[in-house]
Amino acid sequence: MIFLLLLSINISKAQIKSYAKTSFGVSFILEAGKMNIYLLKDDIVEVKYTSLGNLPEKKSLVVLPVRLHLENYTVTESGNQIVIATAKLKIKIDRATQAITYSDLQGKIILAEADKNNKLMADTTVAGIKTYKCATSFKSPKDEALFGLGCHPLDSLSINYKGRNQDMAIKYLTGAIPVMLSTRGYGLLWDNYAESKFFGSEAGNTQFSYVSESGKMIDYYFFYGPSFDRIIDGYRMITGKAPMYPKWAFGLFQSQDRYKKQDEVISVKDNYRKNHIPVDVIVQDWYYWYPLPIGSHVMIPSGYSNPKRMVDELHKANIHGMISIWPCFGTGTNNFDALKAAGNLTDITWDNFTTHTRDTYYDAHSPKAREMYWQQARDSLVKRFGWDGWWVDQCEPDTEDPNDRKKSMFATGQGIDYFNSYSLVHTTGIYEKWRRDIPKKRIYLLARQAFAGQQRNAATLWSSDITTTFASYKNQVPQAINACVSGIPYWTSDIGGYLSRVSPEGVPDWSKPDFRELFTRWFQFGTFSPIFRIHGKGERALFSNNWDAPTKAILLKYDNLRYRLLPYIYSLSAKVTTGNYTIMRSLAFDFRSDPAVYSIPDQYMFGPAFLVNPVTAQLYSLPDADKLAKARSVYLPKTTGWYDFWTGKKLDGGQTITASAPIETMPLYIRAGSIVPMGPLMEYATEKPADKMELRIYPGADGTFTLYEDANDTYNYEKGESATFSFNWNDKKKELFISARKGSFPGMLQSRTFNIVIVQENKGTGVDAPVKFDKTVQYDGKAITVKML
Repeated sequence: MIFLLLLSINISKAQIKSYAKTSFGVSFILEAGKMNIYLLKDDIVEVKYTSLGNLPEKKSLVVLPVRLHLENYTVTESGNQIVIATAKLKIKIDRATQAITYSDLQGKIILAEADKNNKLMADTTVAGIKTYKCATSFKSPKDEALFGLGCHPLDSLSINYKGRNQDMAIKYLTGAIPVMLSTRGYGLLWDNYAESKFFGSEAGNTQFSYVSESGKMIDYYFFYGPSFDRIIDGYRMITGKAPMYPKWAFGLFQSQDRYKKQDEVISVKDNYRKNHIPVDVIVQDWYYWYPLPIGSHVMIPSGYSNPKRMVDELHKANIHGMISIWPCFGTGTNNFDALKAAGNLTDITWDNFTTHTRDTYYDAHSPKAREMYWQQARDSLVKRFGWDGWWVDQCEPDTEDPNDRKKSMFATGQGIDYFNSYSLVHTTGIYEKWRRDIPKKRIYLLARQAFAGQQRNAATLWSSDITTTFASYKNQVPQAINACVSGIPYWTSDIGGYLSRVSPEGVPDWSKPDFRELFTRWFQFGTFSPIFRIHGKGERALFSNNWDAPTKAILLKYDNLRYRLLPYIYSLSAKVTTGNYTIMRSLAFDFRSDPAVYSIPDQYMFGPAFLVNPVTAQLYSLPDADKLAKARSVYLPKTTGWYDFWTGKKLDGGQTITASAPIETMPLYIRAGSIVPMGPLMEYATEKPADKMELRIYPGADGTFTLYEDANDTYNYEKGESATFSFNWNDKKKELFISARKGSFPGMLQSRTFNIVIVQENKGTGVDAPVKFDKTVQYDGKAITVKML
């Protein structure tokens, strides 16, 4: 690889001179530099290396300050190797090359650093700044598949990073989360915030490298699963758990660029409710402050005569409000002046194309700047008017010349070393202050960027300002999957795309057949995204006259399906918080031993039951559409049977089928052994108590599902105010065991009815509840066994 030719370290000078067992692991003195191996747990290891002498002091922005340290491990020697052994791993370090090899206790290699040039630092100059390039290189067997590395909205290449490269730089419409998972059962986190690159095609695709353009040491973490769930569990253990969202956050978000008046927002509310269309959130996008400068935090009175009343009216209709608040400030505002006087602004500016001004970002890396920023937004907008969610836009920061960010100085140091971390620290400030000052309302953040560790800030990653094209839509599916592999549990996109590059002012003509088809297919995908959200230019609310009657019917069907699945989705969200679960799941989470899934870009599991297969091809609105098959190819992973959600037909796994996909149908398949709880039809997430619940059981294997409930908002769940019980299906006996309820909370249902259906062809299918159930049972919190024969 070209960059290796520039590196100046002599391999012989990297030889290990001595080592010592310490309280944290093992410390190595090298002929040039030092290396420490930190044993955090039996299956979590941190490696630090520098060629500069002593390892520098570092306060990680990603890893939590509470350090884990393993006590029981051994250090021995074997030939030219130093061997560290834990209860799950053997870690071998070559004395001559310091190459580290990780293996299981049987000696099977999990991951090995390259024999040469495995950890390297080199003098370099970037944007006129003298610094050190940092690189790590690892061996990669030909049968390995690699996933993660964040969300790259414009990327159309393989979902599998084996054999391909990726820029790792957070800029407008590009992302970076330095987390990667391998089908060999390990994960890596590179704790470096500089612009970086991943090289996955080295040495005939048998080696990969991660190269950061600036740093004073190499610092990476190794996680052993071998399951993807176990890797993510370890990752969030050290970087932070994702807190629970309020239940309303899993309903439909209605957003548009943009509502310009209070009356428009109220009209949207009224139209959803009078047409009985389920919705939970209406969003106020940007420029509600215009013509005042950005950062004034004023809802301009000519458009918003009484913002508090507007939000109150949303709440009376059981709709929540989210508002867009930016991190940059125009001159001539009190907020700008106060931030500047306190030294809380950077010299990074955004070229505001609307007002033709250069607006300045605050220093989100500074705790005192984060405090002032929060107080200004809290007192002017958030707490004053009662907003429920915060849209964290423009958090790259977005600059015309990325070198401006590198040259800038943050409170933590020069921008070149913090190029990718702005969104992390920005959302950290908002989350921590919200928890302090609005303690009874769960926070919901929607952020345009995410970095490692950002899941702990209650931030959903959104894939930015993508276009209204089938090509753009197709890109979102693998990007969503890889974002969630990267440890971010909540992801969303602008359903329909944000803007058209060929329409006046970027507004698509949604009444045209091609845009209607695009929106319908994207909406189907959105139904099975962690967060379900419409946004973009042009009217696209579900009641809009842009939709003809057939389109409206399809959209309402999927909206209703989302709401019927809320018991399933909300229970999975609790598992995200309590068990570090991943809802939107790469097929490698559940079928890692099946190589056929490694390069499938557009199929994923949604929780343990649903195999989701978005239709990303344009099949109807082309000139020769009548010649196109209304279908898509679907691979059914092996080791299990599958049920067509729409027909109930059972199919064997381990085969590729042609799945029927007329415009009203996105192919969905349910894994045998699944138990899917479904609630009633509702117009908002908490409209009806779940006193009557349908349970669909898909026979063919044993299965289990744990239902979770709480008060739907507040943080009392952290004090133990919640309840769970489990459904356990014994396929051989055809028995359903419902466990005793654990826990309680104020307002909890004491008893309920379960309507149970054993799914088969043409029975227990689709959105609607069946006319007849196989069994109906009453449940009062005590364990019961239901015989289904």
